[in-house]
Amino acid sequence: MEIDVKSLHPLEVKVLLNMEGELTVEKVLDGLSFNLGQCNQAFSWLSQKKCIEEKEKRKKTLYELTELGREYRENRTPEERIFELLKIEGALALPEIAEKLGLENKDVGSAFGQMSKEKVLTMDGQKKVSLSREDLPPRVKVIRDLLDRAASEGDVLDGDALTPEEKDVISRISKKRGAGTAAFRIVEREEITYGFTGLAEMVRKALKSSGITGEEVGALTPEMLETGSWKGKSFRAYNLNSPPSRVLLGRKNPYSEYLETVKDKLVSLGFEEFDGPLVETEFWNSDALFMPQFHSARDIHDVYYVADPDHAREIEQPYLDQVAAAHENGWETGSRGWNYTFDRDFTRRLILRSQGTVLSAKTLPKAKIPGKYFGIVRCFRYDQVDATHLSDFYQTEGIVLVEDVTLRTLLGLLKMFAEEVAGAQEVKYVPGYFPFTEPSVEVHIRHPVLGWFELGGAGIFRPEVTGPLGVHVPVLAWGLGIDRMALMALGLSDLRELFSPNIEHIRLRRRETHA
Repeated sequence: MEIDVKSLHPLEVKVLLNMEGELTVEKVLDGLSFNLGQCNQAFSWLSQKKCIEEKEKRKKTLYELTELGREYRENRTPEERIFELLKIEGALALPEIAEKLGLENKDVGSAFGQMSKEKVLTMDGQKKVSLSREDLPPRVKVIRDLLDRAASEGDVLDGDALTPEEKDVISRISKKRGAGTAAFRIVEREEITYGFTGLAEMVRKALKSSGITGEEVGALTPEMLETGSWKGKSFRAYNLNSPPSRVLLGRKNPYSEYLETVKDKLVSLGFEEFDGPLVETEFWNSDALFMPQFHSARDIHDVYYVADPDHAREIEQPYLDQVAAAHENGWETGSRGWNYTFDRDFTRRLILRSQGTVLSAKTLPKAKIPGKYFGIVRCFRYDQVDATHLSDFYQTEGIVLVEDVTLRTLLGLLKMFAEEVAGAQEVKYVPGYFPFTEPSVEVHIRHPVLGWFELGGAGIFRPEVTGPLGVHVPVLAWGLGIDRMALMALGLSDLRELFSPNIEHIRLRRRETHA
């Protein structure tokens, strides 16, 4: 294989001329002052040209301290703060602890639940919490050691350097996706060691004989002409054989076109479209859906909070009072509720909506019976981006309000979405749990590359959701990932391709799918 050394990028030239022996990312970052992106580019290009080859590959797990972890390191964890408070003041109720420490009620509830299992805290018949032992549990001490050690190691802990006990503890306070509510973020890296090939030696000699150093200038800028700094510089040769960029005009984005097609199908089936603001309150996003304010079920909704203003002025009545009562004692639904004091200040907090179901809840008070409604809804969650997850994504959300609908009706709708909208050949239903539906079901489809993955959840709204909002007939509800449907329908295997500037690649994949 012959290589024109004049066509080599300066990054490749610098690696070939300045590095010896085995190549790793750390070695190049230190030796050549590249950033990580430049290093990966150089490795990719040299590998394609057969100048370097892979010698060893191994996976490595790192634990990176989050903003929450830094806060815990500076101000102590909720467990530590609760322990010290009770040690000084004696027995207190959970809301009193939250108020005195300035913590969220859900954080206090989670800490109490864990420490009660460890027999450190106990609750009496008056709902007062007190200490049942005089020292913190070993788990909390290990967390403190991990937080302090991270400070001396650049806020990143190497998983290989942890003891089995430390690995067990850190796994409980770490998240791979949506790490905003965890002390550590799990970062999985693949460390690859490369070695130079015989071809690299030939190219290196050719570079030296031609006088190419990697410091050549690639573009002549107006500033260089104005200041005269171009004088005495060496310039990279132009490659006249490079193909020009192809410009395509007047074409719709395939994903936008797909969304319009989905809307047309649903409207043709008699559904009415709903929409709403991106900024919502905790009330409509979660409380109106019977999600308890202290419950870990909210952990899957890692929301973005709005900084200014941070609270809505008020929540619509009588829905606030009725939803609050449903949480506290079940209201008039026949349920016992969640049996806690509803926080009317927390419910006004402003967030970016984390699920499309918020619009289904807001539609219930004004919905017609019988009625069918849907929306293509933009949602936001603090999530790790990968092939099937985005932090800014779309859901198709909908409800059907009819006196005689059943789970069988819902499964028929889900089958229609999976086969007619997503174009899936294989579909299966899995029992699920959502605080706002009973029964609940998840629909999964089989992707030819990604395999089985969840399309979304669905179920029949519980009376604790529909009753306080003025509806007294069964309501079918679903929230499905329209982005994931598009993966199947457009023949893609990575959600990020839907929003890629490389539209031609998406067009090509779509033509292959429909050929």
